Amino acid sequence: LMNAAVAQGMEPAQIAQHCDSISLCFSKGLGAPAGAVLAGHREFIAEAWRVRKLLGGGMRQAGVLAVAARVGLERAEVTLRKDHDNARRFAEGIQKLNSPVCSVDLAAMETNIVMVSIREGLLSPTELCQHLRAVSTEELAETGQAVSVLVFPWSAHTVRAVWHRDISAHDTELAKNKLEFVARKWQE
Repeated sequence: LMNAAVAQGMEPAQIAQHCDSISLCFSKGLGAPAGAVLAGHREFIAEAWRVRKLLGGGMRQAGVLAVAARVGLERAEVTLRKDHDNARRFAEGIQKLNSPVCSVDLAAMETNIVMVSIREGLLSPTELCQHLRAVSTEELAETGQAVSVLVFPWSAHTVRAVWHRDISAHDTELAKNKLEFVARKWQE
């Protein structure tokens, strides 16, 4: 919800008005260590409260977590905009590579998620993920850096990369360079 609101340049309430219920996780992108909120009509919340109690849910001293969630919400627009900008820089870097190994559809990119398409027949998404995660002596000798990038094999021809508040512009540049190194090695 928060990433969509930032990407669309609107208040979360404008999106939420079309929903019967909303669940918002404070640790996903907002940086709180834990916590979530559930919103909906009175009867829905009453039933959710009853089921939570029935299943033993609840926490004592949750105020400390609530403060972290509040700070995350207050800084959400700035934090998430930075994540979106870093993801876009990474995607633009892939596009500039003009590599036969991988590509990105910039027009389809809206938030902090980059879907990297892998050309069929060269390597699988799982193999690309393994190469991005591994650090070789060849990489260290050639680039002077040991960088491990964690991405997720999303489908038969796609890898998913997600940015969050702990990934800086510098980290993004390192990830872009790592992908360039891996793609170049596969071309060779």
